[in-house]
Amino acid sequence: MAEDKTVVEAAEVPPLAPLKLTNRLAKTPSKTPQYAVKVKDSKGKEVVLGDPRATRACIAIMDMHAVSGGAACHWGGPAAFAEIISAIHGIMFSEKGKAWHEAYNFVNDAGHAENGIYALRANYGYDGMSFEDLKGFRSINSKLTGHGESHLNPEGVFLSNGPLSSSIPQAEGLALADKVADNDRLTFCVASDGASMEGEAKEAFASIPGLAAKGKMNPFVLVVSDNDTKLSGRISDDSFDMKPTFEAMSTLGWNVISVSNGNDIQEVFSAVEDGVKQAKSNPRQPVFIWVKTIKGYGVKATEESSSGGHGFPLKNSEKIVDFVNEIYDGGPPEEIIDWAKTLREQWEQKEESKKSVAPSVGIAPAKKEKVQAGLARAIVQAAKEGYPLFSITADVPGSTGIAAFHKSFPDRFIDVGVAEANMVSVAAGFAKKGFIPVVDTFAQFGITKGNLPLMMAALSQAPVIGIFSHAGFQDAADGASHQATHYLAAVSAIPHTVVVSCSCATEAEALMRQAIYRYAEARERGEDGESVIFFVGREGYPVAWLEEAQYEWGKAQVLNQGKDVAIIACGPLVGKAIQASKKLQEKGLSATVINNPFINRVDVDTIGKAVEESSGLVVTIEDHQLSCGMGAQTAHALSQAGISYRMKSLGIPGVFGRSAYLAEQLYEDHGLTSDHLVQAAKELIG
Repeated sequence: MAEDKTVVEAAEVPPLAPLKLTNRLAKTPSKTPQYAVKVKDSKGKEVVLGDPRATRACIAIMDMHAVSGGAACHWGGPAAFAEIISAIHGIMFSEKGKAWHEAYNFVNDAGHAENGIYALRANYGYDGMSFEDLKGFRSINSKLTGHGESHLNPEGVFLSNGPLSSSIPQAEGLALADKVADNDRLTFCVASDGASMEGEAKEAFASIPGLAAKGKMNPFVLVVSDNDTKLSGRISDDSFDMKPTFEAMSTLGWNVISVSNGNDIQEVFSAVEDGVKQAKSNPRQPVFIWVKTIKGYGVKATEESSSGGHGFPLKNSEKIVDFVNEIYDGGPPEEIIDWAKTLREQWEQKEESKKSVAPSVGIAPAKKEKVQAGLARAIVQAAKEGYPLFSITADVPGSTGIAAFHKSFPDRFIDVGVAEANMVSVAAGFAKKGFIPVVDTFAQFGITKGNLPLMMAALSQAPVIGIFSHAGFQDAADGASHQATHYLAAVSAIPHTVVVSCSCATEAEALMRQAIYRYAEARERGEDGESVIFFVGREGYPVAWLEEAQYEWGKAQVLNQGKDVAIIACGPLVGKAIQASKKLQEKGLSATVINNPFINRVDVDTIGKAVEESSGLVVTIEDHQLSCGMGAQTAHALSQAGISYRMKSLGIPGVFGRSAYLAEQLYEDHGLTSDHLVQAAKELIG
């Protein structure tokens, strides 16, 4: 690009002033925590803080409520963060003369630890919260979502979190903007060692001290919980040691304060107090507080677990009383232990009721399996056949199913850590050297952080095979930040990229096998080849929708033949289409049901024929935004082919999701049900 040598005269403008926005964060609590501990400040004065043990106990109990409802939860991370969060809030809430948020920005990048913040704030009574409110955590009726979401809880969350490291540069933006606006405010940002592996974090680690040194930032304090643990295990064992990264922070320009025992409340408070003092005295040098913590702290089993007890370790309430007792070393407050005992009693009653129910007699339920299991089987089998498959993974192989390949071939995978963009780009390098690289992560992270690398891989004639799980609303409990509701739109327009939405394990296995064969054959013929991105859900589904089903590459699958309307579905909602066809049959109407897995390679021959035989009446359903999803792409393909039709599409109407115990609750909330399909079909038929 040429140097810009244009001459523009400076314009006269009014003084720069931001819009007058209403800050919806709740005011400073008027009371000290109900369950408290005391520490000494730098002057030897006693300071009252929320008791980290109460935080951990409440985390355990609120998680137990959610798990009982069918949701997944986090324990290890928030248990490690308890002292950090207690110390920071103690300082923020002690501000005199103005609301805490007028003196501080507080940004939590560690979204998986948001439940610890809810627990601590309930202890304070912040925003009128009580311990009773914690019981709704992650439910569809609560604003206490899986990760902090400002669109549902603006009183408690300033910036939504979830995808690790995304909130660190947002916090940077707050401190920069406060400087421009001449606000007297310090920014706190708390993050994890896992987040520090992401590219966004690395960029912010360099730019924050760089811009601060030029006098462009307000005081900034970054606190990182370093316990050498990510979701799948120890960071240094699975990928690489993060110690050199944190040691390099001083070289980048940070004022580094080290805390050797991050689960000692006095040591943590003193470090945070000192960090605030130093950041305020010299805003040109941000403070990095490097806190060594123990993930899953408070319970021996989770402290010693390789994953730090990342998810909540109890599957039911049988042992919740013992769990809480261990957190308190045997002496929890009466209110908290009674809460745990109530959960235990509810579990006992449920177990007793099971004994009184007579065993059912009838047809055995259809066998179910996670769809990703089929993908893994195909990869393992192809490797046994000699295909040069290699897995480049980013922390969640157990969730995506690729762990089965890792266990079968321990020398054929690399874990790059919590770094999805890096994962895809590394895979492109493997592709250029003649391997068949397979990348895997949650769909939301694959399409957001991995999107540019996916485009560059295609542009570089370096195709990859992707397994992106937890698509759509399938990651229900984690909330909107983890729900990939624009996943099809995000990748469908990338050239030389095939987007496949799998609905069952046998389909996934057959299509993955064909994808591998096609990849190898194309590359050995000297062709560029195509990337193939497989999107799958999280929950178990029938292993097949038809007996002895056949799966042909590039073809839609007709599951039921009818004449009154065509129902087209993909992925997790194929079962809804089948249910709808049965309900329509009861009403004397027949529907053709089509499973349409090839999202951006629409099988116009099969679908067009079915549409024409159904008088041009079509209903589509998907757990995706209506914009640019399967229905939209199908409609465009039919129009391009000159096929006349009238269509109703069921999808997500341009809104974010929210936490829920189960995806089914979100489907009902957004009208993605068999009953809504029946209603749409009847409206078309007239």
